[in-house]
Amino acid sequence: MSARRLPALLTRVFLLAFFALVVTGLFVAYPFPSWLVFLPLVLAWVAGIAGGRLASRDLKAARRDAVEVLPPVAGRWSAINSPADRVPSHGVHTYGQTYAIDIVAEKQERQERQAGQEGQGGQDAEGAAEGAAERPAFAWLWPLARRPEAFPAFGAPLFAVADAKVVTADDTRRDHLSRNSLLGLAYLLLAEGELRGLAGAHRVFGNRVVLDLGDGTYAAYAHVRRGSLQVRAGDTVRAGQRIARCGNSGNSTEPHVHFQLMDHPDLDRARGVPFRWRGIGVPANGETFTAEGAVRPG
Repeated sequence: MSARRLPALLTRVFLLAFFALVVTGLFVAYPFPSWLVFLPLVLAWVAGIAGGRLASRDLKAARRDAVEVLPPVAGRWSAINSPADRVPSHGVHTYGQTYAIDIVAEKQERQERQAGQEGQGGQDAEGAAEGAAERPAFAWLWPLARRPEAFPAFGAPLFAVADAKVVTADDTRRDHLSRNSLLGLAYLLLAEGELRGLAGAHRVFGNRVVLDLGDGTYAAYAHVRRGSLQVRAGDTVRAGQRIARCGNSGNSTEPHVHFQLMDHPDLDRARGVPFRWRGIGVPANGETFTAEGAVRPG
């Protein structure tokens, strides 16, 4: 087993053991001091720290220049959790997320939506219609959750960032309600997110696409919309080709695009690779940008 994969596996095993002990304690008395129930939790924390340090050491040893690729979207978007502000951008190195970025769609002007449809042969009318709404603000109390269709990112087309071969293509998981309220976010962080983490990367990323760009570089798209894939594993795609749509599957507060480059197709073994989007660079947190992109074939 890879040394990179072992800490993540041990973390999940120890967390599972902790939850199993807690549930067991609801029905029977422990044959040992009750404080020992927390031992697996401590070991999970230690394994997580060890994994982070190992990943940091590996990144320093395998430092790579940023790889320039096309943006994976078109239109107006804003960046959150950007590597332009901190590294690792999501607070962890696991699953190759060191230089990952999250982006949310902003309301598109009518002219931009029409231009997008014309430039793509009218194939994205569904996504443009769904992306016409204003992005809902964070709700402190109400509503607790919103349907994914309420967000302009939901249904937005996703494009291949380079000529590539499809390694992974999965769109079978549901798109859930948003978690962008105070209680919804607490539920995600304290319950749902932990359970997804125990299940592994495929549950955290939800529906996903992984592309082999060559030269040991892979691009991953997470939270893809259920049933939206237009490619399968083994397919060859051209730069700018539409491959899927943005969704709200996996560990996601609202429909958004999670994009990253990495050095291995297995998320448990991958190390992050820095990127730059052609014509944009790396947008900082809160920065709104417009992705024009190259000619995008249907």
